[in-house]
Amino acid sequence: MSPSSPTLAKRRVSPRRVAENTATALIAAGVVMLMQPLSLTLYSWSFAVTLTGTLLFVVGGKLPE
Repeated sequence: MSPSSPTLAKRRVSPRRVAENTATALIAAGVVMLMQPLSLTLYSWSFAVTLTGTLLFVVGGKLPE
């Protein structure tokens, strides 16, 4: 298989996609941490995790496709 084959071209992952998917997962994890009733430590870190995900989403949206 040559490096320019269509199957390998489809598998190429852009930095924007990786950043946005990671940011979405962090935001979702932060919201779950905020809503869970079991651990005060998770609740305490929920805002920082959600904020990190939001900042990553904003910055990741500026990355090349």
